[in-house]
Amino acid sequence: MIRRTVTLHFLFVILLGVMTLNEMRSEPLERPNVLFLAVDDMRDWVGCLDSYGGVVKTPNIDQLAARGVLFSNAHCPSPKCAPSRAAVMTGLMPSTTGLYANGHWWYPNLPDTVTMPRHFQQGGYLVVGAGKIFHHTAGNHPPNQWDDFLPIRFRDDPWFRVSQLNYPWSQSGPFPDAYPFGGVVGLPHENDWGVLPIEDADYDDALTVDYAVRFLETVKPGKPFFLACGLFRPHLPWYVPQRFFDLYPLEEVVLPDVRDDDLADIPQGGRDFAIDRRKDFLTIKKAKSWRRAVQAYLASISYADFQLGKVLDALKKSGEEKRTIIVLWSDHGWHLGEKRHWHKSTLWEEATRVPLIIAAPGYQRGVTSAPVGLIDLYPTLNELCDLPTIDSHDGVSLVPFLKNPGLRSDRVVVTEFRKGNAAVRSERYRYIRYAGGGEELYDHSSDPNEWENLISVADHRTIADRLARHLPETWAPSAPTKAAFDFDPDTFTWKEKRSGRVVNGRAKD
Repeated sequence: MIRRTVTLHFLFVILLGVMTLNEMRSEPLERPNVLFLAVDDMRDWVGCLDSYGGVVKTPNIDQLAARGVLFSNAHCPSPKCAPSRAAVMTGLMPSTTGLYANGHWWYPNLPDTVTMPRHFQQGGYLVVGAGKIFHHTAGNHPPNQWDDFLPIRFRDDPWFRVSQLNYPWSQSGPFPDAYPFGGVVGLPHENDWGVLPIEDADYDDALTVDYAVRFLETVKPGKPFFLACGLFRPHLPWYVPQRFFDLYPLEEVVLPDVRDDDLADIPQGGRDFAIDRRKDFLTIKKAKSWRRAVQAYLASISYADFQLGKVLDALKKSGEEKRTIIVLWSDHGWHLGEKRHWHKSTLWEEATRVPLIIAAPGYQRGVTSAPVGLIDLYPTLNELCDLPTIDSHDGVSLVPFLKNPGLRSDRVVVTEFRKGNAAVRSERYRYIRYAGGGEELYDHSSDPNEWENLISVADHRTIADRLARHLPETWAPSAPTKAAFDFDPDTFTWKEKRSGRVVNGRAKD
């Protein structure tokens, strides 16, 4: 009898606790803000990743890494701007959506997909942004995704923006007399570097950051915000003020390690990717400007870091820092001669590994070497901000690593490039399979430069087969390209030529 009375009393206490908890939860829970910082084409050459052979000056990124969790083995969904960013913002890999290249508009192909900014809007957030978050060309930041958005208008270099399809706002005139500013003749129009004859405040990235700073200066406590700030540098052309070049005297610039026979054991699919844009590399080398080009890339990294610092300072002054999750990511890496390649667009480490930092109030600080993907950002922010999960997402939440950066994991991350080509990165290995069937396998514990393809070495087949199980089982057909639509940038509508279907990028419902 006594035992039953105690049991009933215990159940009453639990029931009372549940009722009290439910009453508490009937009040709206305070959700954290999100500061979503994106940089373009920034490989793993930041101080906290210690991957550049010399000293790269990124004090603001390094300080942010010390405040949160640095994912030292983070990789992009695709080594190309548009498909990578579409994957990050939709939570869906290219093999799921068919968005494999820069020649797609994501919105008319996926009008019913709930993107990250829309999901936050629906969750009660004020959602604003500026710069390059989705791809930077016209049509990639529909107004119905944001409460307010400031796109890049390329006032830096309008003479490059001759395509009215991609840059309808640009008044493209003749190239300046000083072009090419880098002094190398014969490169494609955008592959240039130097100092423009404009004020520092007039650079496009400075205007993007000014928008973010102004927002943080005027934000009022109450409704949580999602602020996206996308910097274009270190994307080409590498135009930044002189003081950032001065950070890297030419005699101190360290060139990447390059082996002339590096492609000897690589299948044709990899060689095809490597040879694409190789002419740029050879032209730069012939002009004896390789070191100056690397200097310009480093200067652009430090310029981006400086601009990021202004946003982080504004957040601190706003009084919202302790309530704000900060995410910093780059859409993909960049080759500077490795594998005799210039640009991105490969499935090797140089093109897929990126800086990724998440600093979330109430979570741990540290470094994790577990392989993770940018595809994991959407589900991670959903969990951190108590937003509904989306079962169709291809990524998974990284919150366990924010709780315990030392967590051991056997997970892998996949990067896809064009239909049928993919890399699988574990903590130790990289496995690549091309659409034509060629394969590569690298052991990063002994070969961080990926110089020795182990695919034909005895006893490594089992490793390759284990990693290959993570490749996409199916690949979506390529989505219709821009040629399939008539786009009106004034009304922000697309008309599909074949069907006559009209998609409105202003209407939210």
